[in-house]
Amino acid sequence: MARYFDIHPENPQQRTIGQVVAILRSGGLIAYPTDSCYALGAQLSNKDALDRIRSIRHLDDKHHFTLMCRDFAQLGQFVKMDNDIFRSIKAVTPGSYTFILPAVKEVPRWLAQPKKKTVGVRIPDNKVVLALLEELGEPMISSTLLLPGEEDPLTEGWEIKERLDHQVDAVLDAGFCRPDLTTVVDFSSGEPEIVRYGTGDPSRFE
Repeated sequence: MARYFDIHPENPQQRTIGQVVAILRSGGLIAYPTDSCYALGAQLSNKDALDRIRSIRHLDDKHHFTLMCRDFAQLGQFVKMDNDIFRSIKAVTPGSYTFILPAVKEVPRWLAQPKKKTVGVRIPDNKVVLALLEELGEPMISSTLLLPGEEDPLTEGWEIKERLDHQVDAVLDAGFCRPDLTTVVDFSSGEPEIVRYGTGDPSRFE
């Protein structure tokens, strides 16, 4: 049964953040709000959680998982990008964008996309997530909480608790979360390619 945490969206309680990070560090899988929609999250080294996410979402091995990063210093430790790409990404972050980039060798091999050796990265504009990342001290593995056969992500913490009670270890509820998806931009070839249109303004990359 998942633990349920009610947290303030603008002033997240530090005690609650600490409890959730303790669950992450003990190998847990959490559902948490972002600046686009709710997501599933786990510690970077947690391969078992990756398999659990694949099971919940019915994902194949071609799916790009995302590293949710606190800031550019953290993001830059896990992906390769030249100065032009850096400037393009920095101009729109933090925000509702996910960028696909070549992974560095420090990214676990099982996390990177197996053929392209790429990974998704993003810096969210959400105080709850940033507090989690600050306390955790490293990126989180993340995946949109979009269930199989459904067109929109889940938007309410209580509903996630009801539907995924025995599939996740904790639900962090900060109230209603918009059913929005990030705009996904693939920079793996060196030039931007929009692979999903979402709430982030895509015009800069078209």
